[in-house]
Amino acid sequence: MAVQAWSLVADIGGTNARFAALLPGQLESEYQFFYTVAEHADFLQLLAQLRSDIGAATGWHTAPVAACLAVACPADGAEIQFTNSHWHFSKAEVEAALQCRVELINDFAAIAHGVTELKPNDVMQLGGGAPVADKAIAILGAGTGLGVSAVIPVQERYAIVDGEGGHVGFAPGDQRQAEVLRRLQQRFGGHVSAERILSGGGLVTLYQTLAEIDELPAPLQKASQITAAAIEDSDPLAVETLQQFCQIMGTVAGDLALTLGARGGVYLAGGVVPRFAEFFCASRFREFFQAKGRFADYLAAIPVYLVVREQLGLLGAAKHLQAISGEGH
Repeated sequence: MAVQAWSLVADIGGTNARFAALLPGQLESEYQFFYTVAEHADFLQLLAQLRSDIGAATGWHTAPVAACLAVACPADGAEIQFTNSHWHFSKAEVEAALQCRVELINDFAAIAHGVTELKPNDVMQLGGGAPVADKAIAILGAGTGLGVSAVIPVQERYAIVDGEGGHVGFAPGDQRQAEVLRRLQQRFGGHVSAERILSGGGLVTLYQTLAEIDELPAPLQKASQITAAAIEDSDPLAVETLQQFCQIMGTVAGDLALTLGARGGVYLAGGVVPRFAEFFCASRFREFFQAKGRFADYLAAIPVYLVVREQLGLLGAAKHLQAISGEGH
């Protein structure tokens, strides 16, 4: 039996690590492997388990020919230190563990590559008109952190801009949010990033801060509990928290659209918002997105898409690996 040539792609966040084993030319695979960060103290040990799991599932006991790991932190340094988890490693260590060439990219660079492969049923449009084909596309998404990236059309191809836009300063959109900012500045000692609110942990922080402002108890301890209570309309504080979350997402998305001139559209990815998609679509997100004074009409034309397709990071990592390998679809 011929030895099977295969590649490995990964989307590694602050909470979950997702992997897929691909045959040549594939962007997607039935062979996907999911692990939680909390259950594995050491990333390199996880890779050893992954190799064993892939061999058991596929019968492929050779090393991959190449790998692309999308990581939730800056990916261009000698050492990879995750922003929201304890994992750290070097590229050399991963290449030794996998016994192949390894590409490291930011997780939202992978998301940006994935956006170029989305189909109409992979998204829900939230207002705006049609995208302008030759203009920038903005991408942001709340998960364990807040990721930001962009797709810039370049003739018949595109370029990816990845950065750390989730750590820009939180800009309140009304007096209620201004009081939230004031209290968070006291709590965090000055700078308050958008990620401090627009993330899973940020949703809890926002809930606790609103409770503190109104001198109310804050019994809910997890983002999932707050989201469920808001959707069920069983807790007024949870409802307001989720409403404020949607509005602040609108403010940040509008700022990003203006910064990039993103008339190609704004895509909302990440694992948090799809969990309350109906609530989000009925929220004041779009109002806050367009509340930019003289440029309200400019933003009114820009379409916003909520990505509901799962495992977009794996798709994007595969697209990146395919592109640098010179493979066709």
